[in-house]
Amino acid sequence: MSTSGLILSQQSEEQTLRQRREELAALQAAVAERESQLAKLRGEMAGFESRYLKMVGERYDELAKIEKEIAKLQGLDSDDDYDGDSLAEDEVGCGQNRFHSDRLKKLYREVARKLHPDLTSCPQERQHRHQLMVEVNRAYESGAEDRLQELLEAGESLESVETNGAMSAEMILLLRRIAEAKKQAAEIESDIDEISASELYRLKLRVENADAMGIDLFADLLSQVDRQIKKANNRLFHLRLIHQSDGGEAV
Repeated sequence: MSTSGLILSQQSEEQTLRQRREELAALQAAVAERESQLAKLRGEMAGFESRYLKMVGERYDELAKIEKEIAKLQGLDSDDDYDGDSLAEDEVGCGQNRFHSDRLKKLYREVARKLHPDLTSCPQERQHRHQLMVEVNRAYESGAEDRLQELLEAGESLESVETNGAMSAEMILLLRRIAEAKKQAAEIESDIDEISASELYRLKLRVENADAMGIDLFADLLSQVDRQIKKANNRLFHLRLIHQSDGGEAV
């Protein structure tokens, strides 16, 4: 290569490095901002949940107890016919049943083939791959297909870096940090989307919108539950009278 060609090559590499540094800096700034927003959102949700459970949730629990008594007097098995879950628990519940589909198994095998530690002889790289495989196994066990897909893309990026021996050490490091920043950004967005899709978040928005119009939605909810409790108590009272008149013991 001529001297002028070498200079052009060096200039081109430096320009690419500068672009990657700028890309990484922009990604890290975006991640920091979204992390702050996620932390704020979680704090707001925790405060709202506490307020909701204290003001409304306890009333639903009271209603649930009355409904259990009614079910008992009607000769129903309260454990089978009425589970006693309050609306508060329905609002904040997040349990999900997952299973390992063929698609998930196939994705897991594909990711494992790309990230397995035995694919490199470099001790540092083996350790890095081992940490990634821990995440892969955790994602597979929890049925997190989106997370496995992210790890697959990270593996493809890692593979492309390792096969290009012409890259400088700084370029390799930059590409890995960029991949990690993108992965972190995707995780944060996933957490925000999950919160935003929850029933509790939608209720929070309803309360805030009502507040903006001068309406106390919590007061309305309390009034509704109080009316339900009153009706349930009346029903329970009459059922107890019928039970006593039939010769049963007072409950």
